[in-house]
Amino acid sequence: MKFQSAAAATLLILFAVILPCHSQISKTKPSAKGEAPAAAISIISLMSAHGCKNFADTLSASPAEKTFEDNVEGGVTIFCPTDDAMRSFSPKFKNLTADGKQSVLEYHGVPVYQSMSSLRTSNGLMNTLATDGANNYDFVVQNDGQDVTLKTKVVTAKITGTVFEKEPVAIFSIDEVLEPTELFKLAPTPAPAPAPTPEVDAESPKPAGKKHKSPPAPASPADSPVSSRKGKVAASTADKNGGFRFNGGAMVAPVFFIWLAHLLL
Repeated sequence: MKFQSAAAATLLILFAVILPCHSQISKTKPSAKGEAPAAAISIISLMSAHGCKNFADTLSASPAEKTFEDNVEGGVTIFCPTDDAMRSFSPKFKNLTADGKQSVLEYHGVPVYQSMSSLRTSNGLMNTLATDGANNYDFVVQNDGQDVTLKTKVVTAKITGTVFEKEPVAIFSIDEVLEPTELFKLAPTPAPAPAPTPEVDAESPKPAGKKHKSPPAPASPADSPVSSRKGKVAASTADKNGGFRFNGGAMVAPVFFIWLAHLLL
């Protein structure tokens, strides 16, 4: 009896030690798929390590971070601007109010999981984490083959890479900061192109130096050098003939008067 009692006591002690240990092992054992729970996904770390550090740092210093974290478990898609895009946008961002800054950051999140394949097969408006009643804060997703762009009527951004894509979280890098029309002016409409003007032949280049001028054409045959010379010859002949006739008349007149006087006498 004493032996049985001792054996029973030993079994009880072993159960008391083994069961808690087994329970602890079960809690720490990873899932069969090896996926971390949604709460363990650090969107800030993921973006910082994949070319979106400026956006991640700005987000972590804003109340907008909590908005993103609260949507991780239910599904969220994040479009993070690259560091170059954030540097270019920095002057505009600094001029916004605190609420405006938070809205711009939340504008880069969509409260639903969207894989790259689904983005490549869908076009249309998409609400964001900043959407609130009358404040639409939406943009248009448009795909062209393998390229996906996000259009806000102010700026067009293109997806340049995949940072993280595992449900319920998808993070994609973009080459421009998304600017909502609620906070920024619309992009100016390009003016229509002016009507084409008729082509004008370019003037022929003028030769260097003094240009020789051709003599003017005579206004009439009489003005020509040949006609002038003929006129002078004719005039000279007429003068000579006229002078001969005049001189002949002067010689005949006295003879006539002498003959007439002789008849009268």
